[in-house]
Amino acid sequence: MSQDKKRCPLMLKRRHKKQNAARRQKRVREDGRRQEASAQGKLIRELIARFASDHLIGKKIKNGELRKNLIEPPWNPPKGYEVTEVSMEDFSMEWLTAAGAQSDFALLQLHGGGYVGTMRNAYRNFAVAYNKLGQNMPVLTIDYRVAPESPYPAALLDAAAAFRWLRQKGYRGNRIFVAGDSAGGGLALALVMYLRDHGEELPAGVVAMSPWTDLTASGESYEDNYEKDPLFGKTRDSLIYNRDYVGLEDPRNPYISPAFGEFDGFPPMLIQAGSFEMLLSDAETVAKKAKAAGVKVRLHVYDGMFHVFQMALGHMPESILAWKEAKRFFRLIQKWERGDFQKHQSPLQ
Repeated sequence: MSQDKKRCPLMLKRRHKKQNAARRQKRVREDGRRQEASAQGKLIRELIARFASDHLIGKKIKNGELRKNLIEPPWNPPKGYEVTEVSMEDFSMEWLTAAGAQSDFALLQLHGGGYVGTMRNAYRNFAVAYNKLGQNMPVLTIDYRVAPESPYPAALLDAAAAFRWLRQKGYRGNRIFVAGDSAGGGLALALVMYLRDHGEELPAGVVAMSPWTDLTASGESYEDNYEKDPLFGKTRDSLIYNRDYVGLEDPRNPYISPAFGEFDGFPPMLIQAGSFEMLLSDAETVAKKAKAAGVKVRLHVYDGMFHVFQMALGHMPESILAWKEAKRFFRLIQKWERGDFQKHQSPLQ
């Protein structure tokens, strides 16, 4: 027997060991389950916890003061992209497009910030990501009115006005995605409820990242993850207990806290959350109620992750997977609405 043939079993064994090691290092499975956070995820989580516990800026991070008063440099779109400023009666919007590209779909982005923080550059980067994932679909990001100057229903009315603007621009409801994170995720769900209740066309699908859907803070995770949450944990003086947006209204109003609403007739939804965040129950409650109402829902809870971990974009395995998941969601819905699926198929199968 030649030396090459003798070495084959050993070489195969080594190859298998390397492949298994690579799988363990990746730790991410396509079904969304993982044994623990990635090394990068743990590091970022620990850094967030360290900054949030700092005696000088920690309180400002947790209660939203830093977010609300954030001053950023001007943002310039990447090469090949154009941004058009749109002035509405009560707020402003930004319309991002890929130069020379056309799409029959568009996306309405509703930013986070606890209803007290305005739009910031991170959401302009999100808009570029959404555009790429959606095959060059234009993205409308709105800088809606925020509390305490403009409590409920200002943000909801602005979101509805933005959706109607897209309709007037020629996009049918089933050609519009609505996406949001944190307060923006809750606002996206409230918007769909509002449109449905007023007999208007509904969007093609909803992407909600760590949605804030229960402004009564009554979910189990508000207690279970109180010590774990690196951003909002270990204090009641944080943004998720802020009531500036609620004002004198009942916080159980579904247009304020969609977790208390009904989801009959909703379009397909992708909901993502982190297992360490205090708002985990907000996502789980919505997913459970929506599924019971017959809505196609994909809930993905990322183990060891924190609030809106997708902010890491391409710098953390969990965030990379989350954005890939959003890409797949967009592509499935687009194929479904364009009639590329068979009649008996579901867009989320």
